[in-house]
Amino acid sequence: RIPDIVTVAEAQQLFMSTRVLSYRVFYFTIYTMGLRLGEGLNLQVGDIDTTRMRVHIRNAKGNKDRLVPLPLSTLQVLRKFWVVHKNPVLIFPNRARGLKGAHLAESPLDRGGVQKTIKLVTEEMGLKKHFLSLLTP
Repeated sequence: RIPDIVTVAEAQQLFMSTRVLSYRVFYFTIYTMGLRLGEGLNLQVGDIDTTRMRVHIRNAKGNKDRLVPLPLSTLQVLRKFWVVHKNPVLIFPNRARGLKGAHLAESPLDRGGVQKTIKLVTEEMGLKKHFLSLLTP
């Protein structure tokens, strides 16, 4: 059976319906770059090469590294988001201390929180597609 893929319109609806900024930026990033949940959570500032417009994905599936293209729109969103949290290492710092303490976070967003939020948002939107397939580990 071939899985039903998410349309661009559905993805845009998901981004706009996600109220929490860090989750909205996270979903946009993994969607536009074709990343798995764990790959997105583990992104670090040093992984982004703006000169070559690519991102180094460490310990991807099969414990291999890979390089993925960095769309300009994604770079622009990530830059605006970084100005908000200013964590020197993590692209998606844990929200435990709120945005004011995000620059001190030593761990990424919580995997369960990311999964729970996307499930709630898609239910609120009335979408039947399984968006969590976007977020496979």
